Amino acid sequence: MKKACILTFCGMLGMAANAQTFDEYFEDKTLRIDYIFTGDTHKQEVYLDELSSLPQWAGRKHHLADLPLAGNGEITMKDKASGEVIYRTSFSSLFQEWVSEEEAERVKKGFENSFLVPYPKKESIVTVSLKDVHHKVNASLTHEINPDDILIHQRGTKQVTPHRYLLQSGNTADCIDVAILAEGYTEKEMEQFYQDAQTACDALFDHEPFKKLKDKFNVVAVASPSTDSGVSIPGQGEWKSTAVGSHFNTFYSDRYLTTSRVKSIHNWLAGIPYEHIIILANTDTYGGGGIYNSYTLTTAHHPDFQPVVVHEFGHSFGGLADEYAYTEAPSPQYPYEIEPWEQNITTLVDFDSKWKDMLPENTAIPTPPATKANELYTQIGVYEGAGYTKKRIYRPTTECRMKINEAPAFCPVCQRALERLILFYTTK
Repeated sequence: MKKACILTFCGMLGMAANAQTFDEYFEDKTLRIDYIFTGDTHKQEVYLDELSSLPQWAGRKHHLADLPLAGNGEITMKDKASGEVIYRTSFSSLFQEWVSEEEAERVKKGFENSFLVPYPKKESIVTVSLKDVHHKVNASLTHEINPDDILIHQRGTKQVTPHRYLLQSGNTADCIDVAILAEGYTEKEMEQFYQDAQTACDALFDHEPFKKLKDKFNVVAVASPSTDSGVSIPGQGEWKSTAVGSHFNTFYSDRYLTTSRVKSIHNWLAGIPYEHIIILANTDTYGGGGIYNSYTLTTAHHPDFQPVVVHEFGHSFGGLADEYAYTEAPSPQYPYEIEPWEQNITTLVDFDSKWKDMLPENTAIPTPPATKANELYTQIGVYEGAGYTKKRIYRPTTECRMKINEAPAFCPVCQRALERLILFYTTK
């Protein structure tokens, strides 16, 4: 799929979505599927790790067979008896970033990945596929799900991590459920975590389109305790024992803060309805990361905490790309001959699928950067420099929340992309 648009009940998959209902195929429960993505630059493989049952389904109950965005990977569930597509979702992964790193040329690694799908009533077939930077499938696994399998781990029915709702707009069927998880906070520091979580929540809903669509969200703060206070900074020789084992220096980049312990994230959340995840790290060291339909992870005590958590949520929730550029060389993630699936950058290969309809008449391509203060964040054009490279990849405005921390807002193109996604998840 080239276009980064929301699918609108088209083709065979759209007909499948119209032809079936949630209650026909699914229990009101969640099936968590844990995979290991393995390999190197030259070859990747997918292995099934574990299946878990969670007591409630917090995701969408409509548009089940449609994809909200293309992503770098896809999960498709089919009813085994009929072969009908009954659920699809998309994602990106830290593993798929890593395979473009120099290390992946000489080392093979495995990365944990966990995904939530509705719990099928009958035997089903699941296919998970990984795509390369040319949007071609380069690894996949197909396996069967027997909902009565006694080895499906029952989670979230007994011990549930302490939590507080910061925003509760409605039930899980009508709202998008966001969980904010504590990382590097000891038991004695949990009140500080709840304050930090409220700050993150307030920052998010201070931005459009989240602000005007606030009633479509629930936000819960989950107090997962750590043995040590703070998080690991390998570059400084600091290693901590924390709830989800996060650390700076991911891919040897000082500011890239991630965790590869994805199962730990989901274990802490078992029994709490959630769809999207924000992890707050108890440190003032600058950094963070956001992976589409995986998680946001950012530091809670740096002065730029609020703009950074919103930026990273733009990645993990909205599938938005970074709009900054720092090298003349082509980015290994965005070949010039391929249109990125992210809605806020373009190579002009398929600009019709992006914000071409939002351009003012007679806009020059490329567009000279805006110079007036009131136009930096709002004047839509085709500005060269995005996706980490200064050449031949373009962004919608001179400045944006997806480009710099100083931007007061998402640009109009990012706002439209986010609003479309919110409505996809919440509109029947």
